[in-house]
Amino acid sequence: MMKSKARRTAAVPLLLAAALLLALGACSPFGSLPASRDAAGPRTEASASGTAKRLTYWAELNSNAASVKPSFREVPFFQEWQRQTGVSLIFIQPPANQAKETMNVLLASGELPDMMEYEWDKFPGGPDKAIADGYILRLNDIIDRYAPNLRNYLNEHPEIDKQVKTGSGSYYVFPFIRGDDKLLTYQGPIIRKDWLDELGLPIPETIGDWHTVLKAFKERKGVAAPLTFLGVPNPLFGLESGAFVGAFGVLNGFYTEQGHVKFGPLEPGFKQFLAVFRQWYAEGLIDPNIATVDTATMDASMISGRSGASIWNAGAGIGTWQSIVRRENPSARFAPAPYPVLHKGDRPKFGQRSSAYVGTGGVAISAKSPNVEAAARMLDYGYSPAGHLLFNFGIEGQSYEMKNGYPAYTDLILRNPDKLAPSQALAMYTRANYFGPFVQDGRYVEQYYFYPEQQEAVRLWSDTDAELHLLPQTPKTEEESAELSSIMQDAESLLDDAALKIIFGIEPADSFDDCVAELRALGIGRAIDIQEKALSRYLNR
Repeated sequence: MMKSKARRTAAVPLLLAAALLLALGACSPFGSLPASRDAAGPRTEASASGTAKRLTYWAELNSNAASVKPSFREVPFFQEWQRQTGVSLIFIQPPANQAKETMNVLLASGELPDMMEYEWDKFPGGPDKAIADGYILRLNDIIDRYAPNLRNYLNEHPEIDKQVKTGSGSYYVFPFIRGDDKLLTYQGPIIRKDWLDELGLPIPETIGDWHTVLKAFKERKGVAAPLTFLGVPNPLFGLESGAFVGAFGVLNGFYTEQGHVKFGPLEPGFKQFLAVFRQWYAEGLIDPNIATVDTATMDASMISGRSGASIWNAGAGIGTWQSIVRRENPSARFAPAPYPVLHKGDRPKFGQRSSAYVGTGGVAISAKSPNVEAAARMLDYGYSPAGHLLFNFGIEGQSYEMKNGYPAYTDLILRNPDKLAPSQALAMYTRANYFGPFVQDGRYVEQYYFYPEQQEAVRLWSDTDAELHLLPQTPKTEEESAELSSIMQDAESLLDDAALKIIFGIEPADSFDDCVAELRALGIGRAIDIQEKALSRYLNR
């Protein structure tokens, strides 16, 4: 019998933050906190023109950039952004994969930087709560006064405008927006096609095909961990878009079904999925480090040949891995596979499909910043014509050239002389292949996916019914966000624990019935009601 974890109280986050502060010996987030500080000097009051000599900026460095340079100040994009805006930035950089923990410490300290790039939609209680608690500013008036470029964009795109506001109508970040339909699908199953050819096997389509392929990788190729995927920041994270679990007609989370919101783990298909993965894990077909795989270890496994299949991006996956592996093995080939189904010929119900705005990569302004106007104007630059080119294409004459009005990447990006993969080179000069305060341009991906396998990946991964079941970024009130966060914090902890125990063989698959009962006792039905109410409000705005 599985026991649910003790319900957390409101004091727990503060106690954790206090413990981290003591453990790290941190008195100030700009002092000995375990974060890279890229510059020195005090923050400076904004002048009447809205400029400031220095502003502080908290963000986690993208893994593609971090694989080349250790800190923001060494990345050409961030150097150019400061040059073009005339503002110097002090970067506060949390350790890799510790953004949430470091943010808790930062907020508990009370000493906040001017700007914070974080997933504020996941703040306990939601963005309205972060505003009410005095951590970040409500940006409505600030955008109207100091961010004309963002204001114009939102006026011209009312569907996106309603996504970037809370249920109470508050703007809370300078958002990352995918500005083209071709940018909405970018992730799916990837497999070593050269190994399949060597073994005489086709690209797998069904769950049965995948079992055959992974077993052949294990037994005939001696592959240590045939299938690997992200287990950070939470177990099964790499499957959240529907890979493998979607074959059983569910997601590991919320989705829509004929206009109603469902929560996948409550449905019978989720237990069936766990039973299959329990068998695969016992056979050694899944990475034994399933709960702790981060992007660095996943990259290492796929590049070294420790693994032969994964769930990752067309750019950072196929583009990066193929570029690196082919230096030593010209015949190596990473190819996309369709989202798995149970029966051959079935159309995948789920697959990765993003909304134009998903809450990731937005930048909030601290409620304690003395440089609000300067911060807003700097962030607004990303939505201006010049800023749009910088964020998406980099520095003209270096990373791109204008050809008949088209910003074309140079060989510095596509055939880097230092042997950087395109994903790494792009992360040096742009923010096109990760998040930030700007609108992503579809012309970036037209060039970024230069391998035929990448172009095929987007076509193949888009061939699903995911759009029919996508739950968009639905604005919620502070009260709804707080209640939903409280329920889901316990529910997700319970689910992670139960799923891993079943996959690892510690508990039988039938024990998941107890988990479902506990989910209902925790109030998962109320969480579904909140999501349905928010969806109805979104659709009727």
